[in-house]
Amino acid sequence: MESHAEKNVGSETSTQKVSFLKKIGPAFITSALIIGPGSVTLSSKIGAVYGNQLIWVVIVMILFMMIFTEMSARIGLASQFSFLEILKRKWGKSAAIIIGIGSCLVTASFQAGNAIGAGIAASAILGLSSTFWIVITTILSIGLLFAKSFYKILEKLMLGLVVIMLVSFGLTVIISKPSVSDIVLHLVPSIPSGSMPLVIALTATSFSIVGAVYQSYLVQEKGWGISQARSGIRDSYLGIFILGLITVMIMITSAAVLLPKGIQVNSAAEMGQALEPLYGNWAMIVFMLGLFGASLSSLVGNATIGGAMLSDGFGLGRKLESKAVRGLICLVMIFGSAVGIIFGGSPINLIIFAQAITIIIVPFIAIAILFVANDQSIMGKLKNTFWKNVIGIAGLIVLILLAINNVINIFFK
Repeated sequence: MESHAEKNVGSETSTQKVSFLKKIGPAFITSALIIGPGSVTLSSKIGAVYGNQLIWVVIVMILFMMIFTEMSARIGLASQFSFLEILKRKWGKSAAIIIGIGSCLVTASFQAGNAIGAGIAASAILGLSSTFWIVITTILSIGLLFAKSFYKILEKLMLGLVVIMLVSFGLTVIISKPSVSDIVLHLVPSIPSGSMPLVIALTATSFSIVGAVYQSYLVQEKGWGISQARSGIRDSYLGIFILGLITVMIMITSAAVLLPKGIQVNSAAEMGQALEPLYGNWAMIVFMLGLFGASLSSLVGNATIGGAMLSDGFGLGRKLESKAVRGLICLVMIFGSAVGIIFGGSPINLIIFAQAITIIIVPFIAIAILFVANDQSIMGKLKNTFWKNVIGIAGLIVLILLAINNVINIFFK
């Protein structure tokens, strides 16, 4: 028979598991929505061309992403108002509207790629056309919006998709048998000749300020306050760490499998197809499961950010239970899927437009986060520390340099 002590230990273990699960969520949503088919493709391409030489870039950008996500989480914990409501009170209604519109446009511009990624991955695993699966995943995603407790469902869905990505991409790393010494050797920063465009792209995908700022909304949706500050901060660091881990795993796999054979990839689907002749059909399926997780999480997550931020910017509501928020999220999803089906991808003009918006919006959002996080009247004891400001300002400089690079590429080339 089981003793009372054994029962107590089992009960305590179960309670600890439940307690742990209650303390995670918001940052896992953030990390899941950032890892989309675009970032999977980019990480695969970088590994195939430059091996492990650019892993250090991911580490540095994830540090910046951690700090801004954690700052945003503290803003959500410290204030009863949303981030854009705070800006309305500080800088006026126009500032909130600009950020709301800009955030929506930036996220919406990548929705076509997310929809296509989900369709291609599902097609590779289950058969039928990718267009069919784009329609099905979009309908199912929209259906989630009208379920009760949408945030709780979103949190569990994203956590599940993160687990799928970790397992899928983790298995591909194991079967590819990478060189640990080569990975360690290339942790020393260096920029290989001709790699700067990919370094810039990797920086932009790993360090998503729009994803970071939405963390303040997510901790409020979770119902956390100042008393949960420690959980919120820990969740921010852990969630973004996993974002970096998944990115690095994809890069390592590509470096181990594709670089030696001189195979270069231009899409995430090609990465999965490249694994098949080397390790068998199951390896391709495992990778495609990871791609599906990345695509679906971004399809739902990006639309959630875009719809919620746009709604809040115009004062129509910020909670996921709001009809206005759900309606705008639905529109962003439909827009992305329609563009994906009609054009087969994001039209170049749409991408250029998104880049132009990013030039203005992204540094502005980073400045706003730093401004609010240092406001004693809002933050109280959760105000930024000296070192968080140092790292935050360094991250802001990187974003400004990215904006300058976009200006040069769009208007002077």
